[in-house]
Amino acid sequence: MDPAEIADASVEVFTLKGVRESRRAGSIRPHDFRQSGFLAASELRRIRQRHEQFIRSLAARMAMFLRLECNLQLSKVQIISYQKFIESIANPAHITLFKTEPLKGVSLLVTPPKLALQFCDRLLGGPAQMPEENRDLSDIETAISDQVATLIISEWCGHWPEMRDLHAQLVGHENNSKFLQTSPPDASMLIISVESAVAEQKENFHIVFPYATVEPLMRRLIPAMPETEASPQLPAKAQWNAGFDSVNVPLTVEWQGLKLSAGEITRLKPGDTLALDPSCAAQVVVRLGNVQKFFGRPGTSDGKWAVQLTSAISQ
Repeated sequence: MDPAEIADASVEVFTLKGVRESRRAGSIRPHDFRQSGFLAASELRRIRQRHEQFIRSLAARMAMFLRLECNLQLSKVQIISYQKFIESIANPAHITLFKTEPLKGVSLLVTPPKLALQFCDRLLGGPAQMPEENRDLSDIETAISDQVATLIISEWCGHWPEMRDLHAQLVGHENNSKFLQTSPPDASMLIISVESAVAEQKENFHIVFPYATVEPLMRRLIPAMPETEASPQLPAKAQWNAGFDSVNVPLTVEWQGLKLSAGEITRLKPGDTLALDPSCAAQVVVRLGNVQKFFGRPGTSDGKWAVQLTSAISQ
């Protein structure tokens, strides 16, 4: 069947709402769910913050290495497909292939030839003059520019203390993106775009990682979840100490409710009768030591005064 006819063929699909619809086959794009192409805003922000630290440190290292003021600025951090990024690279380009052991996969350092030649000019003792046009680098110029590439990649590896044995290794070069086959076309790539300003001349270079390669590092940027606090244990039931069995505690009983003024008390004499409120006389307070503990009812038992405990006094 002709490819155009295949693209125009009708295919039944289910929408997000679960509705069956007919769509053109050419409008349906395949998706590999094994690729981690989506990042939450908080995750992308943590990745950008880490690379901003890397760029600040790299600017200082390159200024010392080139003995020239070097301003670097992180311009963009994004995740796009490998095919889409390759198509965006201008030709010719100076592409350095490298690996970051022990991570798997091949990453890319994409540098405009003019910028690579500017670095070569400076390392050969020149004023860091940038040529007007892009051209392919010679073998000698490639070997010289590799010194800067190694510096950039090594500095990136040094900014991951979570993996201290991380180190970079250059594996090759390419000047035409059409011949690159380091990742599947639909693979998700982490693109770090950096603006370089050396000797008042600006160019952008890109550090490109397959997301599957750096995913172990990205996971370590996610803060650990706080441990769930253990539920407080209930206090153990208090047990009686048998050593207190023989301790004597004074017990007193008192009535409440009869109040006299100081003058009335001075006029009392033997034989006077004091009238008590019956409701107060029927209820007394029992004290253990100096603490009120119970209400009681007065009476007698075996010819002796006694108190029957009726309720406890809440403290």
